[in-house]
Amino acid sequence: MAIHKRRKPSPKGNKAQPPGGLDAVYGVHAVRALLERGERPRELWVQEGGAAARLAELVDSAQQRGARLVSQPRELLDELAQGAAHQGIVAFCTPLAAEGEASLWLRLEAWPVDAPPPLLLILDGVTDVHNFGACLRSADAAGVDGVIVPKDKAAPLNATVRKVACGAAESVPVYQVTNLARAMAKLKALGVWITGTAGEADASVFEADFRGATALVMGAEGKGMRRLTREACDGLVKLPMAGSVSSLNVSVATGVCLFEAVRQRHQSAVLL
Repeated sequence: MAIHKRRKPSPKGNKAQPPGGLDAVYGVHAVRALLERGERPRELWVQEGGAAARLAELVDSAQQRGARLVSQPRELLDELAQGAAHQGIVAFCTPLAAEGEASLWLRLEAWPVDAPPPLLLILDGVTDVHNFGACLRSADAAGVDGVIVPKDKAAPLNATVRKVACGAAESVPVYQVTNLARAMAKLKALGVWITGTAGEADASVFEADFRGATALVMGAEGKGMRRLTREACDGLVKLPMAGSVSSLNVSVATGVCLFEAVRQRHQSAVLL
């Protein structure tokens, strides 16, 4: 295990930075997801001391893919992570790129008959990277098969998203489509039922049926879904709000709606 000389903590006022042009991926789960996805980190920072031995499996796997291993003091990792739980390990890799819509259609068209029906998440107008990362994290936890975003009016899949998503950006496929309304029409042609969320909807999310092939659409905070997106939905639902606030943060609402789908699908599987 070749360990390169550690870098000195940055002078006061100068923040620790990833090696040029690379994204930082923090923590055991996120780094493992990165490697399982087949990505090749360029460099791996491991906290000096016993961390290299504790993380030997991840370190060995990263080095086999050509990663340069560097031992670093905890203070520098803390400075770089800025509050993220790095757990003594940070990988640096090329920035993520969303998959094209052709990959989505090929995947859905080849969907196994005996597999559970696909569960997809569509984000329309979610431009805040923190919300995007949190939505990806909820999508991963709920077992979502893919997240669909438009090319315009969408948050970039950048290092901040990866940081907030805590590994979900590496494990959940993100598909970027040129025209969201047209993509939704194709989803319907492939048998996917599309449910949008809107505060003025008559039906509650708990009345919807998410047991089949489903795409759940979440709009931007405040504005919600765009008109063409709303018109392309098969149905609209809302979260019943019992308090004084009129809406939830989009990432919180996404988690609630997705886990209602998980609940229904689990219940359906138990009854079969």
